[in-house]
Amino acid sequence: MKKGDLGPKILVVDDHYVVRQGLKGMLLEHYANAEFGDACDGQEALECTWKQQWDLVLLDITMPGRGGLDVLKDIRQNFPKLPVIVLSMHPEEQFAIRVLKQGASSYIRKDAAGHELIKGVEAALKGTKYISPSIAQQLATNLERDGNGPCHLALSDREYQVLCLLASGKTVKEVGNELSLSVKTISTYRSRILEKMNLRNNSQLMRYAVQNRLIENEA
Repeated sequence: MKKGDLGPKILVVDDHYVVRQGLKGMLLEHYANAEFGDACDGQEALECTWKQQWDLVLLDITMPGRGGLDVLKDIRQNFPKLPVIVLSMHPEEQFAIRVLKQGASSYIRKDAAGHELIKGVEAALKGTKYISPSIAQQLATNLERDGNGPCHLALSDREYQVLCLLASGKTVKEVGNELSLSVKTISTYRSRILEKMNLRNNSQLMRYAVQNRLIENEA
């Protein structure tokens, strides 16, 4: 990019200030004239998209209150041409296919940011998607499956989020605190999840999550 050229306007959404600064620093090495906006949660992100025009949104998937899945859905509905790259510390098996189906331009692990991030941004600014080799393999595997695929795909985004948090060993109260929802609401989600997936308890839910690589097995 030439020195006098206008750079892309990029909204960086993450609840950690240090992460936002780190992402902007990486991007400035490749887009010296880029303009940045900051949002520390989902609600602020949505307000920013209504107030200003952006060329790209970098969106963290796990934030207090409205999570990245909710924000992505809202942006796709109201600004269908605005590209969104979803960033996460979660394994690709957990969210990648889901966010790509919702219209994200890419799904990039934060610990793989840098080179992968630049590839994703370049693709998004051109109006295309960037899919890493590992995610491409997942997509191929899903296509080869018979029927409708694994039963967790039938869950809503919020149910799926609760599933992953419960399966990681968090209590109903801890999940509620993380998502800014009441214990009663999380308990309702848990009941729906168990019913939809034909499971009886958290142990079976955790076993399912490990078998389907929705969480990382530390054993």
